[in-house]
Amino acid sequence: MIPKLHYISQGSSPKTHLENIQQACQSGAELVQLRLKNYSEKKILKAAEEARDITAHFQTRLIINDHYKIAKTVKADGVHLGKSDADPETVRKSLYSWQIVGGTANTLDDCESLINKKVDYIGLGPFRFTETKENLSPILGLSGYQSIIESLNSETPIIAIGGITINDIPELLKTGIHGIAASGEITKAFTNIGKINKLLRSENDLVEQVWKPGEK
Repeated sequence: MIPKLHYISQGSSPKTHLENIQQACQSGAELVQLRLKNYSEKKILKAAEEARDITAHFQTRLIINDHYKIAKTVKADGVHLGKSDADPETVRKSLYSWQIVGGTANTLDDCESLINKKVDYIGLGPFRFTETKENLSPILGLSGYQSIIESLNSETPIIAIGGITINDIPELLKTGIHGIAASGEITKAFTNIGKINKLLRSENDLVEQVWKPGEK
């Protein structure tokens, strides 16, 4: 089962990423993704090892962004692959059988391709403009999620991402997403993790009673 809330690490250095991961775990995060860009593999590996120690202590799942060989080395719970990263099927063969593979999508075609490659979840976005990602794809908005999820009619969990705030969650869940990924909304106040988890649980319970994939 893929957790409904993914915390994407943020920070000005590997050290602050790790401090934020520690805070997220202490605040009840079930899954964190270590997302370090523009650092050497050596530095990312060191940070990943420390992140694994932190998350293991709290029994939190750890996903490594992009670097699947590092994910295997530190025995992280899985890897998240961007659209320009390695092919999910190739990566799957390199990982342990229990490690999960997630992929980034922006369009229906992206989602269908990832589902065909048997990813464990899809990070679909962006919901709105966000400063945490370079070369941003076109924003989807509520209607974009609704249209893609209805067309897919798939059981692969869809995680919405991109500038999402707590206030967006109830309407987003009505589109049929499984959960959300957040970075800034959590880093600015780690107490938001509890609030978001509560919303995701209560709203998803309600949505599952009235919505099934493929229904309009």
